[in-house]
Amino acid sequence: MLEDKKLLDVRNLHTGFRIKDDYYDAVDDVSITLDKNEILAIVGESGCGKSTLAMTIMGLQDPNYTKITGDIIYNDLNLVGLSETLYNKIRGNDIGMIFQDPLSALNPLMKIGDQIAEALFYHTDMSEDERNKRAVELLDLVGIVNPERVAGQFPHELSGGMRQRVIIAIAISCKPPIIIADEPTTALDVTIQAQILDLLNELQKETEAGIILITHDLGVVAETADRVAVMYGGQIVEEATAEELFNNPQHPYTRSLLNSIPQEDAHDADLHVIEGVVPSLKNMTRTGCRFAERIPWIAESEHEENPQLHEIAPGHLVRCTCYKHFHFREEGEA
Repeated sequence: MLEDKKLLDVRNLHTGFRIKDDYYDAVDDVSITLDKNEILAIVGESGCGKSTLAMTIMGLQDPNYTKITGDIIYNDLNLVGLSETLYNKIRGNDIGMIFQDPLSALNPLMKIGDQIAEALFYHTDMSEDERNKRAVELLDLVGIVNPERVAGQFPHELSGGMRQRVIIAIAISCKPPIIIADEPTTALDVTIQAQILDLLNELQKETEAGIILITHDLGVVAETADRVAVMYGGQIVEEATAEELFNNPQHPYTRSLLNSIPQEDAHDADLHVIEGVVPSLKNMTRTGCRFAERIPWIAESEHEENPQLHEIAPGHLVRCTCYKHFHFREEGEA
């Protein structure tokens, strides 16, 4: 894509959490870009670093317990090391965030309309009447029935789906060019999930915003994303367009994730389970292929000592050479 379409450029980003006297990277040398009018999905299991990446971009990590290095470039400004005062001007106005748990993200003591109007108070010169009117318009925009009444209610009076819509209304209130959606459909039933995803698609087309969609649900990715970055152990292990990734997955982790999706035409087949678990920060191997322990039937010699991202096709990147040798474990294979 053209350079002038680039909204965000993350380069060699490290986010380390302090455990006793040492720091352990939950985001380890991650480089991604986000373009205007694009939905970039970041996928992986819980503990792979997806939400940590999102919170780092938003500048919401506690500096007392984290160490952040690398670059997050927005509008020629490096957000890493930016003062809290300057970051407050960017949050909401330039980068909006849809949080994973709307109940904990909303203030239980403030009415819904006031919470939406608060963002407008900090980032616009609207009068109080204009802010309140705009709050109702935003509730209507995100598909809430009787927005005037809902504006006067408290979060506990709303359903999970309605609260999620309120969070989206807050995130888009200032029409930010970048929206980060962290598991926006978690804990919602299938019907509401579909409505929320449709809403995000509509808003993205209307505003031409770039959206970073954090999710573990590959079904969501298939429906919405333009490009996909797969994370494992704090690293990007594969990146490609959504079409390329689903049609030609290469990294063993990506292939394992896709193989774990239940198939409609395989009623009697056993569901594929990825062996092992995502290692903890402290116990994670920092040398060699981080997925190697979960595919022990692949010889150690078929992994790189220091796995790099290889461009195997235009825009299709894969980490480690083990993708060339990977196969699913056969019955009786050690």
